Amino acid sequence: MKLNEALKQIEMIDEAARTKCISRWDSIAKPLHSLGKLEDGLAQIAGIIGTHHVQLDKKALVILCADNGVVAEGISQAGSEITALVAENFLTMNSCVCIMSKEIGVEVFPIDIGMNKDTKVPSRKIAYGTKNMLYETAMTKDQAISAIEVGINLAFELKERGYQIIATGEMGIGNTTTSSAIASVLLDLPVEAVTGKGAGLSVAGLEHKMNVIKRSIDLHKPKKEDPIDVLSKVGGYDIAGMVGLYIGGAAAKIPIVMDGFISSVAALLAIRMEPNIVHYLLPSHVSKEVAGKMLLDAVGVEPYITCDMCLGEGTGAVAIFPLLTMGLAVYNQMSTFEQIDMEAYQSL
Repeated sequence: MKLNEALKQIEMIDEAARTKCISRWDSIAKPLHSLGKLEDGLAQIAGIIGTHHVQLDKKALVILCADNGVVAEGISQAGSEITALVAENFLTMNSCVCIMSKEIGVEVFPIDIGMNKDTKVPSRKIAYGTKNMLYETAMTKDQAISAIEVGINLAFELKERGYQIIATGEMGIGNTTTSSAIASVLLDLPVEAVTGKGAGLSVAGLEHKMNVIKRSIDLHKPKKEDPIDVLSKVGGYDIAGMVGLYIGGAAAKIPIVMDGFISSVAALLAIRMEPNIVHYLLPSHVSKEVAGKMLLDAVGVEPYITCDMCLGEGTGAVAIFPLLTMGLAVYNQMSTFEQIDMEAYQSL
């Protein structure tokens, strides 16, 4: 599906289904709204899928894997070769997020959307990594759109295969650099305010990273009112793919769970393209990265959990699945006030 076609399909969520879900919660024999965001999350999912009969039996995590040309500038502790190494670990379920996913019944789908080398990871490759944004735009606008469309089509494909909720993840050395560049532009904030040490830079390394980002922005002058312009000039294919997952999820009416900093940058790009997308996004955690909360605030969502996580891969996104599952068990199984002949709580 093409980008423009997907954007045209996005509607407001089903308010009647959301309201029915809230009514069911209010009928359960417990204090009103006492499960907080667990109730809100299931009501949101009901609105997304168009029925208050919520099911979360089939859960997926999509990990978009891509390399970034700017790594050549020494802005990360690890080299680009680590992207492919970790991506192949996803296939053997030998990574942090895979171990977490096995524990809670989430199926993991790593996708090569732009790694420097070919691996056994299923490929939807747009190019062998982005260009070095310090000297040229990371990608062309056509490449950015193609990468977004990869994500859109992944959302539809998983929906057709019966998956009921999708978590977002990414793997790409250097992607906190591209994410900080995008955040600086979209939030109209100094690079220093939105850039952290990523996977363990020194103080000197952080200074160098910020300098590279500032020089890249100064060279390309991305237009903050044009998300694709920003993405193509200082972004990455992993980010573009996640933008597409958010757009595709909204068009296909399937909830998409945000992960951390990088995922939130993609979410902000998506809702700058179509504001209604925000209603189809479920936040997970607030990243420990310096711009983590700023981005959630800009998107307009609040995290379910605060665990000081900053790993990526989708670890924060899958961490909320047990919460939603437990909430759903209460929603489906607990007696109502009427069933146990108890006077219902009233909203005062």
